[in-house]
Amino acid sequence: MAQFIFLSLVRDAGLDAYYSIDSAAVSSEEEGNDIYPPARSVMRRHGIPFSSHRAHRITDGEFQSADLVIAMDSSNIRALRRRFGDDGRIRMLLGRDVADPWYTDDFETAFHDIEEGCRSLLMDTRSIIPDILSNEKR
Repeated sequence: MAQFIFLSLVRDAGLDAYYSIDSAAVSSEEEGNDIYPPARSVMRRHGIPFSSHRAHRITDGEFQSADLVIAMDSSNIRALRRRFGDDGRIRMLLGRDVADPWYTDDFETAFHDIEEGCRSLLMDTRSIIPDILSNEKR
């Protein structure tokens, strides 16, 4: 959900030219699976556009090319840091774990957690866009 929620917020702000947004897992458990049906339902209810997505484990190349790697919970943070080290690009979406709908079956709460975190992330990251624009003019 986070990929599509953040993408929707970025598009609504007219900033999609400045962001490359993708999602990946820390494990291969769901490899090849599309978006879970209850996640699709909650995004539809909230008017979040989405497309088909195939789950995959984050690759070394994806990690190396990312400016930020955002994790949903502390177990994801630990898995990412074990695999890639901690160079400051790995961050939690919220200051706490996002409610995990896999265990709670509460996709509505997860949606609101993710939306809150994505709104904050957009505010934090859009502040560097004027720097990017001024560098492009030089």
